[in-house]
Amino acid sequence: MTRALIVIDMQRAFDDLDFWGATTNPDCEANVAGLAATWASAGEPIVVVRHDSVSAGSPLHPSNPGNALVDPVAAIDPALFVTKNVNSAFYGDPDLHAWLTERAIGELVLCGIQTNMCVETTARMAGNLGYEVTVVLDATRTFDLQADVAGLGIVTRTAAELMATTALDLQAGGFARIATTAELTDA
Repeated sequence: MTRALIVIDMQRAFDDLDFWGATTNPDCEANVAGLAATWASAGEPIVVVRHDSVSAGSPLHPSNPGNALVDPVAAIDPALFVTKNVNSAFYGDPDLHAWLTERAIGELVLCGIQTNMCVETTARMAGNLGYEVTVVLDATRTFDLQADVAGLGIVTRTAAELMATTALDLQAGGFARIATTAELTDA
């Protein structure tokens, strides 16, 4: 079975902690670069996904400098470059599912930002579409969240708690296998 590495939303805007809040996993970028180097040296396809927000005030809007990919990801020569404005990479341009199907790619390895948002949504959708999915948890990161949720009041979760919950939901729910960068690279 042919596999592809899907690198999701590794954009400069996510380095703005004043905007996003506290984060976890400072090794994310280095781990993504390590995965990309492993895929490139094996001649396996890499798909780079970028979030192009439709909100002009978002740091991820195409007119803002935060929309740019971080340097290690910008240096990748991807087999496919997808832009999207929603959580799932399967709702982007060009059509990721069609591209994967045309190439008989059945195994996806996902990494990027945010663990519990675009990475998780893409993993769930990939699982539902029948792909064999691996999420490389230490090659993802996210941010603390807080919201006033009806019936629950103020709910707060740290980035580390959100990463653990995402890993649990994806693996126990049968959407994806959770792995580490070291398991998939020569590192």
